[in-house]
Amino acid sequence: MQIEKKKISHVLKKLFVILIGTFIYSAGISLFLDPNELAPGGVVGISVIVSHVLGGATGTWYFLINIPIILLGWWKFGKKFIIYSFYAIALNSVFTNIFSIFPSVTDNLLLAAIAGSILMGTGIGFVLKIGATTGGMDIVIKILRKKYKYIKTSTFFLGIDILIVIASGFAFKDFNTAMYAFIAVIVHGRVLDFVLYGNDEAKLIYIVSDSPDKMLNRILQLEIGATILKGRGAYSKNEKEIIMCVIKKHIYPKLEEIVKQEDEKAFMIVANANEIYGEGYKNILFEKV
Repeated sequence: MQIEKKKISHVLKKLFVILIGTFIYSAGISLFLDPNELAPGGVVGISVIVSHVLGGATGTWYFLINIPIILLGWWKFGKKFIIYSFYAIALNSVFTNIFSIFPSVTDNLLLAAIAGSILMGTGIGFVLKIGATTGGMDIVIKILRKKYKYIKTSTFFLGIDILIVIASGFAFKDFNTAMYAFIAVIVHGRVLDFVLYGNDEAKLIYIVSDSPDKMLNRILQLEIGATILKGRGAYSKNEKEIIMCVIKKHIYPKLEEIVKQEDEKAFMIVANANEIYGEGYKNILFEKV
Protein backbone atom coordinates (compact mmCIF):
# COMPACT_ATOMS: atom_id res chain seq x y z
CA MET A 1 0.00 0.00 0.00
CA GLN A 2 2.85 2.33 0.93
CA ILE A 3 4.61 1.55 -2.36
CA GLU A 4 1.45 2.35 -4.31
CA LYS A 5 1.15 5.72 -2.56
CA LYS A 6 4.76 6.52 -3.43
CA LYS A 7 4.16 5.61 -7.08
CA ILE A 8 1.05 7.78 -7.25
CA SER A 9 2.90 10.63 -5.53
CA HIS A 10 5.78 10.28 -8.00
CA VAL A 11 3.44 10.35 -11.01
CA LEU A 12 1.55 13.37 -9.68
CA LYS A 13 4.84 15.18 -9.05
CA LYS A 14 5.96 14.54 -12.64
CA LEU A 15 2.63 15.73 -14.02
CA PHE A 16 2.82 18.89 -11.91
CA VAL A 17 6.40 19.67 -12.98
CA ILE A 18 5.42 19.17 -16.64
CA LEU A 19 2.44 21.51 -16.11
CA ILE A 20 4.66 24.24 -14.66
CA GLY A 21 7.39 23.69 -17.25
CA THR A 22 5.03 23.89 -20.24
CA PHE A 23 3.29 26.94 -18.77
CA ILE A 24 6.62 28.79 -18.55
CA TYR A 25 7.75 27.49 -21.95
CA SER A 26 4.53 28.58 -23.69
CA ALA A 27 4.62 32.01 -22.09
CA GLY A 28 8.03 32.59 -23.64
CA ILE A 29 6.72 31.62 -27.07
CA SER A 30 3.42 33.50 -27.19
CA LEU A 31 4.21 36.59 -25.13
CA PHE A 32 7.64 37.35 -26.58
CA LEU A 33 8.86 35.33 -29.57
CA ASP A 34 5.90 34.45 -31.80
CA PRO A 35 4.32 37.95 -32.02
CA ASN A 36 7.73 39.36 -33.02
CA GLU A 37 8.28 36.71 -35.73
CA LEU A 38 11.21 35.25 -33.82
CA ALA A 39 11.56 31.56 -34.68
CA PRO A 40 13.59 30.08 -31.80
CA GLY A 41 14.41 26.78 -33.48
CA GLY A 42 12.94 23.33 -32.99
CA VAL A 43 9.35 22.44 -33.77
CA VAL A 44 8.30 25.69 -32.11
CA GLY A 45 10.37 27.64 -34.61
CA ILE A 46 8.92 25.65 -37.50
CA SER A 47 5.42 26.25 -36.12
CA VAL A 48 6.05 30.01 -35.86
CA ILE A 49 7.24 30.12 -39.47
CA VAL A 50 4.32 28.04 -40.80
CA SER A 51 1.80 30.01 -38.73
CA HIS A 52 2.95 33.38 -40.09
CA VAL A 53 3.33 32.14 -43.68
CA LEU A 54 0.23 29.92 -44.04
CA GLY A 55 -1.95 31.18 -41.20
CA GLY A 56 -3.43 29.27 -38.29
CA ALA A 57 -2.52 29.19 -34.61
CA THR A 58 1.09 28.43 -33.68
CA GLY A 59 -0.01 26.07 -30.90
CA THR A 60 -2.16 24.08 -33.32
CA TRP A 61 0.67 23.72 -35.84
CA TYR A 62 2.94 22.69 -32.98
CA PHE A 63 0.56 19.86 -32.10
CA LEU A 64 0.14 18.66 -35.70
CA ILE A 65 3.88 18.66 -36.50
CA ASN A 66 4.53 16.66 -33.34
CA ILE A 67 2.27 13.75 -34.28
CA PRO A 68 4.80 11.84 -36.47
CA ILE A 69 7.57 12.61 -33.97
CA ILE A 70 5.47 11.20 -31.13
CA LEU A 71 4.99 7.99 -33.11
CA LEU A 72 8.78 7.78 -33.54
CA GLY A 73 9.22 8.30 -29.80
CA TRP A 74 6.68 5.58 -29.03
CA TRP A 75 8.68 3.16 -31.16
CA LYS A 76 12.02 4.10 -29.56
CA PHE A 77 11.10 4.70 -25.92
CA GLY A 78 7.83 2.92 -25.31
CA LYS A 79 4.37 3.88 -24.15
CA LYS A 80 5.26 5.17 -20.68
CA PHE A 81 7.68 7.79 -21.96
CA ILE A 82 5.29 8.94 -24.67
CA ILE A 83 2.36 9.34 -22.28
CA TYR A 84 4.26 12.03 -20.38
CA SER A 85 5.55 13.61 -23.57
CA PHE A 86 2.11 13.67 -25.21
CA TYR A 87 0.76 15.28 -22.05
CA ALA A 88 3.49 17.96 -22.33
CA ILE A 89 2.82 18.50 -26.05
CA ALA A 90 -0.92 18.89 -25.45
CA LEU A 91 -0.34 21.38 -22.63
CA ASN A 92 2.17 23.31 -24.72
CA SER A 93 -0.27 23.53 -27.60
CA VAL A 94 -3.14 24.68 -25.38
CA PHE A 95 -1.06 27.16 -23.34
CA THR A 96 0.56 28.60 -26.48
CA ASN A 97 -2.84 29.29 -28.04
CA ILE A 98 -4.22 30.73 -24.80
CA PHE A 99 -1.25 33.07 -24.30
CA SER A 100 -1.54 34.20 -27.93
CA ILE A 101 -4.79 35.95 -26.99
CA PHE A 102 -2.73 38.51 -25.07
CA PRO A 103 -0.60 41.18 -26.79
CA SER A 104 3.17 40.89 -26.93
CA VAL A 105 4.84 42.07 -23.73
CA THR A 106 7.37 44.05 -25.80
CA ASP A 107 8.03 44.89 -29.44
CA ASN A 108 11.73 45.40 -28.77
CA LEU A 109 13.27 42.47 -30.61
CA LEU A 110 16.32 42.17 -28.36
CA LEU A 111 14.28 42.17 -25.15
CA ALA A 112 11.79 39.74 -26.69
CA ALA A 113 14.58 37.39 -27.79
CA ILE A 114 16.26 37.37 -24.37
CA ALA A 115 13.14 37.17 -22.19
CA GLY A 116 11.41 34.61 -24.41
CA SER A 117 14.44 32.33 -24.61
CA ILE A 118 15.01 32.47 -20.84
CA LEU A 119 11.44 31.35 -20.24
CA MET A 120 11.70 28.64 -22.90
CA GLY A 121 15.01 27.32 -21.60
CA THR A 122 13.73 27.21 -18.03
CA GLY A 123 10.49 25.49 -18.96
CA ILE A 124 12.01 22.86 -21.21
CA GLY A 125 14.74 22.21 -18.64
CA PHE A 126 12.17 21.35 -15.97
CA VAL A 127 10.40 18.93 -18.30
CA LEU A 128 13.56 17.22 -19.56
CA LYS A 129 14.97 16.85 -16.06
CA ILE A 130 12.11 14.66 -14.87
CA GLY A 131 12.43 12.33 -17.88
CA ALA A 132 9.76 13.69 -20.24
CA THR A 133 10.05 16.02 -23.23
CA THR A 134 8.07 18.90 -24.66
CA GLY A 135 7.87 16.96 -27.91
CA GLY A 136 9.37 17.93 -31.23
CA MET A 137 13.14 17.98 -31.46
CA ASP A 138 13.39 16.95 -27.79
CA ILE A 139 12.44 13.42 -28.81
CA VAL A 140 14.73 13.42 -31.85
CA ILE A 141 17.60 14.70 -29.70
CA LYS A 142 16.87 12.17 -26.95
CA ILE A 143 17.27 9.45 -29.60
CA LEU A 144 20.56 10.99 -30.75
CA ARG A 145 21.76 11.23 -27.13
CA LYS A 146 21.39 7.47 -26.72
CA LYS A 147 24.00 7.00 -29.45
CA TYR A 148 26.17 10.08 -28.86
CA LYS A 149 26.23 10.37 -25.05
CA TYR A 150 29.36 12.51 -25.05
CA ILE A 151 27.56 15.39 -26.79
CA LYS A 152 25.50 17.68 -24.58
CA THR A 153 21.78 18.08 -25.17
CA SER A 154 22.16 21.80 -25.79
CA THR A 155 24.77 21.16 -28.53
CA PHE A 156 22.26 19.11 -30.52
CA PHE A 157 19.62 21.78 -29.98
CA LEU A 158 22.00 24.48 -31.18
CA GLY A 159 22.83 22.76 -34.48
CA ILE A 160 19.20 22.11 -35.40
CA ASP A 161 18.06 25.51 -34.18
CA ILE A 162 20.60 27.37 -36.32
CA LEU A 163 19.19 25.69 -39.45
CA ILE A 164 15.65 26.72 -38.50
CA VAL A 165 16.76 30.30 -37.73
CA ILE A 166 18.33 30.52 -41.19
CA ALA A 167 15.07 29.20 -42.68
CA SER A 168 13.13 31.90 -40.79
CA GLY A 169 15.31 34.58 -42.39
CA PHE A 170 14.26 33.36 -45.85
CA ALA A 171 10.61 32.87 -44.84
CA PHE A 172 10.18 36.33 -43.29
CA LYS A 173 12.65 37.97 -45.70
CA ASP A 174 14.21 39.76 -42.75
CA PHE A 175 17.66 38.61 -41.71
CA ASN A 176 17.82 41.20 -38.92
CA THR A 177 14.95 39.39 -37.23
CA ALA A 178 16.71 36.09 -37.88
CA MET A 179 19.79 37.40 -36.07
CA TYR A 180 17.66 38.24 -33.03
CA ALA A 181 16.21 34.75 -33.24
CA PHE A 182 19.78 33.44 -33.20
CA ILE A 183 20.41 35.39 -29.98
CA ALA A 184 17.33 33.68 -28.55
CA VAL A 185 18.77 30.28 -29.52
CA ILE A 186 22.09 31.02 -27.77
CA VAL A 187 20.45 32.28 -24.58
CA HIS A 188 18.00 29.36 -24.63
CA GLY A 189 20.92 26.89 -24.81
CA ARG A 190 22.77 28.50 -21.91
CA VAL A 191 19.69 28.56 -19.71
CA LEU A 192 18.87 24.95 -20.62
CA ASP A 193 22.40 23.87 -19.69
CA PHE A 194 22.12 25.63 -16.34
CA VAL A 195 18.75 24.04 -15.49
CA LEU A 196 19.83 20.55 -16.59
CA TYR A 197 23.38 20.40 -15.31
CA GLY A 198 23.52 23.13 -12.70
CA ASN A 199 26.35 25.52 -12.09
CA ASP A 200 28.82 22.81 -11.12
CA GLU A 201 31.66 23.93 -13.35
CA ALA A 202 34.84 23.98 -11.32
CA LYS A 203 38.62 24.08 -11.52
CA LEU A 204 40.75 20.94 -11.59
CA ILE A 205 44.04 21.71 -9.84
CA TYR A 206 47.36 19.86 -9.77
CA ILE A 207 50.02 21.28 -7.43
CA VAL A 208 53.63 20.07 -7.37
CA SER A 209 55.51 21.47 -4.41
CA ASP A 210 58.66 20.60 -2.45
CA SER A 211 56.76 21.25 0.81
CA PRO A 212 53.16 20.12 0.26
CA ASP A 213 52.14 19.23 3.85
CA LYS A 214 51.46 22.72 5.24
CA MET A 215 49.89 23.78 1.96
CA LEU A 216 47.61 20.74 2.02
CA ASN A 217 46.47 21.48 5.59
CA ARG A 218 45.44 24.99 4.58
CA ILE A 219 43.71 23.75 1.43
CA LEU A 220 41.65 21.29 3.48
CA GLN A 221 40.48 24.20 5.66
CA LEU A 222 38.60 25.44 2.60
CA GLU A 223 36.36 22.38 3.17
CA ILE A 224 37.21 20.73 -0.10
CA GLY A 225 38.56 17.26 -0.81
CA ALA A 226 42.05 16.60 -2.07
CA THR A 227 44.05 13.60 -3.24
CA ILE A 228 47.78 12.99 -2.96
CA LEU A 229 49.31 11.49 -6.09
CA LYS A 230 52.77 9.97 -6.20
CA GLY A 231 55.08 11.24 -8.91
CA ARG A 232 58.74 11.34 -9.92
CA GLY A 233 60.65 14.08 -11.68
CA ALA A 234 61.61 13.03 -15.19
CA TYR A 235 65.07 14.67 -14.96
CA SER A 236 65.80 14.76 -11.23
CA LYS A 237 64.32 11.30 -10.59
CA ASN A 238 63.22 12.68 -7.20
CA GLU A 239 60.00 11.35 -5.68
CA LYS A 240 57.30 14.03 -5.40
CA GLU A 241 53.83 14.33 -3.91
CA ILE A 242 51.24 15.97 -6.16
CA ILE A 243 48.12 17.57 -4.68
CA MET A 244 45.07 17.08 -6.87
CA CYS A 245 41.75 18.76 -6.04
CA VAL A 246 38.57 20.00 -7.65
CA ILE A 247 37.37 23.35 -6.40
CA LYS A 248 34.40 25.60 -7.17
CA LYS A 249 35.32 28.60 -9.27
CA HIS A 250 34.40 31.14 -6.61
CA ILE A 251 36.75 29.48 -4.08
CA TYR A 252 39.67 29.17 -6.50
CA PRO A 253 41.20 32.63 -5.71
CA LYS A 254 41.59 31.57 -2.05
CA LEU A 255 43.47 28.42 -3.07
CA GLU A 256 45.67 30.41 -5.41
CA GLU A 257 46.58 32.75 -2.56
CA ILE A 258 47.46 29.78 -0.32
CA VAL A 259 49.84 28.40 -2.96
CA LYS A 260 51.51 31.79 -3.40
CA GLN A 261 52.03 32.17 0.35
CA GLU A 262 53.29 28.62 1.00
CA ASP A 263 55.47 28.00 -2.04
CA GLU A 264 55.91 30.68 -4.66
CA LYS A 265 57.96 28.24 -6.74
CA ALA A 266 55.20 25.59 -6.79
CA PHE A 267 54.23 24.14 -10.16
CA MET A 268 50.45 24.42 -10.58
CA ILE A 269 48.23 23.23 -13.41
CA VAL A 270 44.72 24.69 -13.60
CA ALA A 271 42.07 23.24 -15.92
CA ASN A 272 38.32 23.65 -16.27
CA ALA A 273 36.23 20.71 -15.02
CA ASN A 274 32.88 20.95 -16.81
CA GLU A 275 31.16 18.00 -15.14
CA ILE A 276 31.95 16.57 -11.70
CA TYR A 277 30.32 13.59 -10.02
CA GLY A 278 30.59 12.77 -6.34
CA GLU A 279 30.02 14.32 -2.93
CA GLY A 280 29.15 18.00 -3.21
CA TYR A 281 28.52 17.70 -6.95
CA LYS A 282 26.26 15.60 -9.18
CA ASN A 283 25.15 12.07 -8.43
CA ILE A 284 26.88 9.55 -10.72
CA LEU A 285 23.49 7.78 -11.07
CA PHE A 286 21.91 10.90 -12.59
CA GLU A 287 20.84 10.06 -16.14
CA LYS A 288 21.69 12.72 -18.65
CA VAL A 289 18.82 13.78 -20.87
